[in-house]
Amino acid sequence: DNKKQAIMLGRATTTVLRRSLARSAAATTSSVAARSTAFAPAATTAITNPALPSTRTFSSAIEENLSAKDAWQKSCYVQIDYTISEEATVYDAIQRFAAYDIGCLVTVDVEGHISGVISERDYVNKMALLGRESKETLVKEISTKSANLITATPHDSVDECMQKMLSKDIRHLPLLDDDGKVVGILSTKDLVKAVVQHQEETIKILSDFALGRGGHFGSE
Repeated sequence: DNKKQAIMLGRATTTVLRRSLARSAAATTSSVAARSTAFAPAATTAITNPALPSTRTFSSAIEENLSAKDAWQKSCYVQIDYTISEEATVYDAIQRFAAYDIGCLVTVDVEGHISGVISERDYVNKMALLGRESKETLVKEISTKSANLITATPHDSVDECMQKMLSKDIRHLPLLDDDGKVVGILSTKDLVKAVVQHQEETIKILSDFALGRGGHFGSE
């Protein structure tokens, strides 16, 4: 029963994420169109704008790529130790989940290298199958090993990260640098928050531009 509930919860989370992103994108498009129409200068008025700054222009701000690093810097994981030794007990991992209100940790070996991840889904699915107690089971016995991990880099776009999560039906994505060292971890919530904030900033830029406040980012 626990396994079925976990599977249903995972599918429901994915469905809600897809619908949320679709509604957010539609709302952004409608809002931008409405504000542009409401505040557009009259066609008969001649407007002479001063030269725009050479950096952070209206166009470059809109087209600026939102990266995984941007989402990571706003994640709750950035403020905590998101790693756990693979030799620790599952009970230790559960305590961390509860203390930090998170659902996944990166597992590391004795040398500090990433060896996998352990999530709430691993606990629900695999502990029931093993028929063992969390205080008697090591993290490495139920964790998802690094060979089977889907990962991203800080340079990947948020859209690429979302596609990886949705295609593999996962909710957490470890971030690895060019040397393969773990430098962070993202959740679906982190990505959605980053997209929503970016859309709000885009709307402000368009509103400023329509009101004649200038086309550069953050204009007053």
